[in-house]
Amino acid sequence: MQSNPTAAAADEAGPDIARGVDAETYASNQRRPGYLLGRLLALICAGYTIFHVGVLYLYPLEPWVYRLIHVGGGLAIGFLLFSTATFGEDPGPRGLNRLRLALIAPGAAAIAAAFLQAVGFHFGIGVVDQAAARDAMVLSFGWPLLLGSIWLVGLGWFMPDRSRERLDLADVFLAVAAITVALYIIHHAPFLRLRAGTALAKQADMFAAAAGVLLILELTRRLAGLALVVIAGIFVIYAFVGPWLPGILEHRGYSATRFFTYVYTDQGILGPTTAISSTYIILFVTFAAFLQASRVGEYFVNFAFAAAGHLRGGPAKVAVFGSGLMGMINGTSAGNVVATGSLTIPLMKKVGYKPQTAGAIEAAGRSCRRSWGRAPSSCPRSRASPIPRS
Repeated sequence: MQSNPTAAAADEAGPDIARGVDAETYASNQRRPGYLLGRLLALICAGYTIFHVGVLYLYPLEPWVYRLIHVGGGLAIGFLLFSTATFGEDPGPRGLNRLRLALIAPGAAAIAAAFLQAVGFHFGIGVVDQAAARDAMVLSFGWPLLLGSIWLVGLGWFMPDRSRERLDLADVFLAVAAITVALYIIHHAPFLRLRAGTALAKQADMFAAAAGVLLILELTRRLAGLALVVIAGIFVIYAFVGPWLPGILEHRGYSATRFFTYVYTDQGILGPTTAISSTYIILFVTFAAFLQASRVGEYFVNFAFAAAGHLRGGPAKVAVFGSGLMGMINGTSAGNVVATGSLTIPLMKKVGYKPQTAGAIEAAGRSCRRSWGRAPSSCPRSRASPIPRS
């Protein structure tokens, strides 16, 4: 009886393909700090994760407060871990670093002043009392926060830090700015529910929300690229240029205060996307991290090759099958992708699938998981190609 060459090749390649699936990969702009700094960042991330688990299972918080902490903490960690540009071999001349530190100082001082004002809100010892005139609040909190954030973001674009082993001072203060936005909105949340997006919204509310939007767009650029930021920016601009647009695109336009205060509520940034991210995704990211640390991914890969490695499109079939099983447990497509996609996508790429094809198979499998157990009429029949051969 003649043996199946594809099956034999899969059996031989299985252990080699499985090796390294659980290895941690670094993005081109991700920092790799030294021992002490790395442990500090690890403790911050662990505390962030423990907070979510504690709130979801032990001590629930009001949704706005919980989501604001989720967004603010995520932004702060993101700025600490990811640089504004890819790292090179040469960190640059020392003179340039000194000039950069001098340019960081104005933005850092402005954000520090806004942070002290936001902290003072909670203790009644603000630099300027909350009952002070509107112009005083704007000058002591609003303008420093927004202009400081714009200054440091722009500085990162034109003069990025090139050292991978240390934290950039500009990014540290951008993290402080993210925390400042969260503190301000948490403190004013009871009032913002009533006045956000209306004529009663205050200018300080607008400055805090605008700074938050800017920080979210900047971190999105660092993690996902400029394309997504451009798309989001077009919709932001559309809110202001409506009166000059033709036909059905025309609208009467919105003021900056009305737009930004409304977009930073549960009808915008704190809406369903953040709700899913702060409940399902954070839990399954944690679960996937434990799977990766325990190196269980190699076992899954070897099992996949044993079960379907000899079949046409074996890894793709395993990805869809595993998605169905996981979907019956977690009930969410987003959590499904995070939990098993971190294993199946590298598996498909390792055996030769193009990254675009692997991502498409993963997305289709997660979209079909609600039909698992009945005729998936909405899901196309699989036409996966065989395992590419080297």
